[in-house]
Amino acid sequence: MKKRAWIVLSAALLCASAAHAASTRTSWVVSQVYGYNHPFAATDSAELATKMSTMANSAFDFYRGTAHIFYQDMKTLPASAYTTTQTGYTWIGGDTHFGNFGAWQDSGGNTVFSVDDFDEGYLGQYVWDLRRLATSMVLAGRANGLADSDISTAIKTMVGAYVDEMSNFKGSSAELSFQLKSGNTSGVVGDTIGAAKGDSRSDLLSKYTQVSGGARTFQTIAGKLATVGSTTYDQIAGAMSGYIGSIASSKRYAASYYQVKDIRQKLGSGVGSLGKLRYYVLVEGPSTSTSDDVILEVKQEIGSAVAIVDNGQLPAADYGNHEGNRVAMTAKAQTLNADVLVGYATIDGSAYYVHEKSPYAEDFDYTQLSSAGKLNTAATYLGQALASAHAISDQDYNSAIVSYSIDKQVTDAVSSKSGLASEISTFAFGYADQVNLDWQSFVGAYNAGTPLY
Repeated sequence: MKKRAWIVLSAALLCASAAHAASTRTSWVVSQVYGYNHPFAATDSAELATKMSTMANSAFDFYRGTAHIFYQDMKTLPASAYTTTQTGYTWIGGDTHFGNFGAWQDSGGNTVFSVDDFDEGYLGQYVWDLRRLATSMVLAGRANGLADSDISTAIKTMVGAYVDEMSNFKGSSAELSFQLKSGNTSGVVGDTIGAAKGDSRSDLLSKYTQVSGGARTFQTIAGKLATVGSTTYDQIAGAMSGYIGSIASSKRYAASYYQVKDIRQKLGSGVGSLGKLRYYVLVEGPSTSTSDDVILEVKQEIGSAVAIVDNGQLPAADYGNHEGNRVAMTAKAQTLNADVLVGYATIDGSAYYVHEKSPYAEDFDYTQLSSAGKLNTAATYLGQALASAHAISDQDYNSAIVSYSIDKQVTDAVSSKSGLASEISTFAFGYADQVNLDWQSFVGAYNAGTPLY
């Protein structure tokens, strides 16, 4: 893209966007927050209160909770110079930021580092994931005390690693075996993988459950696990048959595996998803022993924020008109050896995504990226992990949805690796400045007691 165009982009970002002049952006931001969250006020206002207080903590927390604002802006901000119609059919995560990567044990027993959040999964331009991740690098990097010059270097490293990996995948099936493991990672990412390797099922069960009289049940933990009423309990238990039916027969266990032993509502998890209902369901697991019980996470889902800018790119018919299935499909599309318990359910008329609360998983702690070297090392793996997620979710996953090789399409569209890296870095700093302004608008409304949900 010509330099003049990116000067215009930077000016547009700093002024908000062409559709929302600076004088009206504040009220627009407040109305966007209210409009997105209000539908959940009747069912979980306490969690929404937690969400608002969390978003008021920092610009990065605000950014995590407002993917819908990001995609409203994508409708009006200039497109990338390195996209085509074909690259617009990349299966993106949609809410790609530092907090949505982690290490976990896949169904093949490998402990890997990858994307690990799929709520906003949809078909869209690959650069939207790059832009959203890069902006998070600016916001979190600044919060970690890093210089803008070091953050810019890391963003360019991330984009370069992404492009290089997509190029490596082009014309081969290398993406079907590529994984980030302890042997090919280091730094904070390597440490995250190592921590996941040290996890155990007994530790997870001890954290959330207890055994009394030979039966395992959930603990009630203030602010984390709350009891549910009998009607809700029965609705969730009754939805299990539909969930089991959503799992491919080749990956389905015996019916006894899914026998419900206890249910709790999970509180306080995430940022963007706060306010949507989330439950933990304790099931029997492979045997009647209490030592191998399994915790399922059952999470309410709505339409992807990505659909704001390109509604219809992933027709609802492709995921059976069920938002929980859309998320489940994204999880299976973007990970090798996906969790065999991934599925979906309908509870009291609402869509839910279901998967195992893995005993062998660790979040990526981006607060540990406290030096330029640590950030730059991690940036390579973030770029590679994102490339892997995009490349394996094309025709490799379902050719009826994406009928060609995305790694080839992206590689062919990137005529200049340094040009794309500079473009993404310029975008990230400009948009991070806008996020800071939006966050200040939000905090002002929050402190004034303005209704936000």
